[in-house]
Amino acid sequence: MVDLLLLGCGGGMPMPNRFLSAVLLSYNGRKILIDCGEGTQVSMRMANAGFKTIDIICITHIHGDHIVGLPGLLGTIGNSGRTEALTIIGPEGIEDTVNKLRVIANWLPYEINIIENPKEPFEIHNEYVNWNTKILTLELDHSTPCIGYSFDFQRQPKFDVDKAIKNNVPKILWSRLQKNEKKIVFEGIEYLDNMVMGKARKGIKISMTTDTRPIEAINKFIKNSDYFICEGTYGNDDDLPKAIKNKHMTFREAATMAQNAKVKNLLLTHFSTAMNDPEVYLDNSKEVFNNTIIGFDRYNVTLNFQDD
Repeated sequence: MVDLLLLGCGGGMPMPNRFLSAVLLSYNGRKILIDCGEGTQVSMRMANAGFKTIDIICITHIHGDHIVGLPGLLGTIGNSGRTEALTIIGPEGIEDTVNKLRVIANWLPYEINIIENPKEPFEIHNEYVNWNTKILTLELDHSTPCIGYSFDFQRQPKFDVDKAIKNNVPKILWSRLQKNEKKIVFEGIEYLDNMVMGKARKGIKISMTTDTRPIEAINKFIKNSDYFICEGTYGNDDDLPKAIKNKHMTFREAATMAQNAKVKNLLLTHFSTAMNDPEVYLDNSKEVFNNTIIGFDRYNVTLNFQDD
């Protein structure tokens, strides 16, 4: 299962009832943080979410409302006792930005690995947990280089006893192949994990796009997501000219993408400071895509693996 926690749903500047952009994904006791606006640490404390097990921080773009909370968070992670390396992923310019922000987080008891503007899907590798997860990125249409993220939490196939026996795999190797050893040479014979494992099973897909205009490439990128987390800077349809000018989206535009991509749930976030009550505009999204959720700070949901 994967736990999704929306830490902050604001855009622009923090409000008394709304922290800035941040989402926390938890899987097998480890965490991925997407964006780190002001208030991220406070919201994590309010939700009793631990800092030490954040392995990856994904930054969508280098605007203050998405990254200003980073140096303080890095320090807090260090104070939590973490010594394992941490990975930061982001768009073009992320390495230079992180290095400059670390002027006030200069000494840390762990290394930081930075992946800038990844073009190809990649898997998470961590010696402390079998993530079995692929991360994809997509260049978005905003006023600065910006990327969306899609996380495919893959479910391990079931062990197939009949298949292992049919393929003459020694029982002494069953457990090792089941635990993701891809290939074992035993007594001069090569045994592969697919000789003992059943067919692939449906995983969990979570996608996030903020900040951006709706572009055609997003539809394929988010297709069949269990949760599509999308910016909804403007709720009122009349604000479409502002959305176009500032390279953001309206609720209705986000809902149209969700409908086209056949996602299961749309979670709207990144609300303008001028929009005090996003619920007022909920129907503008639901008229297009019924399974719309208006995000709020510390909204949380647990996604369980489902059988095909």
